[in-house]
Amino acid sequence: MKKTLLLVFIHGFKGGESTFGDDYQFTRDLRDSLAKELPKINVKVLVYPKYETRGDLGECVSRFTDWLLEKVIDLEVDAGTPSPTVDPSVRTVLIGHSMGGIVAAETLIRLTSEKPIHAETALPSDDGAEGDRPLPPLSGLMFPYIQGILTFDTPFLGISPGVVAHGAEDRYNDASAALGALTSIWGGATAAKSSAANTAPKAALPAPPAAASDSGWGKWGRVAMYAGAASAIAGSAAAAYVHRDNITQGLSWVSSHLEFVGCLARAEDLRRRVEGVVRAGDELGVGFANLYTRLGPRAGKKNVGGVVGTVLGPDRTFCNLPRGRAGVWKEAVNSAAGDETIAHMTMFEPKNNPGYKSLLKDATALAATWVGGEWYESSSEPALNAGGA
Repeated sequence: MKKTLLLVFIHGFKGGESTFGDDYQFTRDLRDSLAKELPKINVKVLVYPKYETRGDLGECVSRFTDWLLEKVIDLEVDAGTPSPTVDPSVRTVLIGHSMGGIVAAETLIRLTSEKPIHAETALPSDDGAEGDRPLPPLSGLMFPYIQGILTFDTPFLGISPGVVAHGAEDRYNDASAALGALTSIWGGATAAKSSAANTAPKAALPAPPAAASDSGWGKWGRVAMYAGAASAIAGSAAAAYVHRDNITQGLSWVSSHLEFVGCLARAEDLRRRVEGVVRAGDELGVGFANLYTRLGPRAGKKNVGGVVGTVLGPDRTFCNLPRGRAGVWKEAVNSAAGDETIAHMTMFEPKNNPGYKSLLKDATALAATWVGGEWYESSSEPALNAGGA
């Protein structure tokens, strides 16, 4: 029986069809590259459909696991596999970008131990409490069978402080320049004559000239002027205000998304999740790697002379990096990106990531290493019927 390696891609927070490149380019490139490295098996791709990255992480993992189970059962039925749970013809590598990697890790932990990290667990604790009792062995009869967890810029240990710090410094500089320009335009001589002795609070910007009428276009003209000024100073906040009518669910819409990414703020859960995947590697041979973005030398030196560069140093990554055992972590340098977030979002875009080929090469090498062995060697083409059909 010819075996199948299934590459299952999971996008991250607010991702979608374009996460893995235009027209899913990276999924196709990785499939083709692995097919050359592993000629004895079929290599197929599935991309998890766009999903709501909000609400409880556990519910998201449950939906994904059910979807994956259905897809793998279909493949096993088509292959006529006699005992798919004992000797599966399909093995899967879960491939996640950003938060998609956490969904992948939680899925593996759920399939092997039935103790997800996002809930109360019985993993050992540091306080010598009840959690120190020996853990039961992981289940090697997981179905679907996960061969590896291959992630891209997944913040398993949180997002690097530099992502916020460098961005904040840049935004402060931009805002200061915009404020000065707008004050000179709108405030004119009046703003220049402000007296330091006047302790009454002042608006950040003087009001635009009064319109002839507050009805019709006159009213919206004033709104546009306000919005334009605010956008120049605090783009995201102004955009949220201007588009407030589209946020029909109010604060609940925002909070439900924060709930999904809130796992990144729970340091103990982050640590336990990584330990859980590492344990699956030790006991079951499941591969685990995270290819993380790092900015090139030019971008890295951008703020060395400023406060942020002095405190955080020149190396700029999107993810916090591990200090202990955490699988394979390999840097994926993007010499074209100007900040960490851009590097994070353009990993799979050759035109915006000069390191795309290296990224593809590293991903191929990792997955090919995990798949080799008895399962791979036992794969064979189906025998022809006696009639030669």
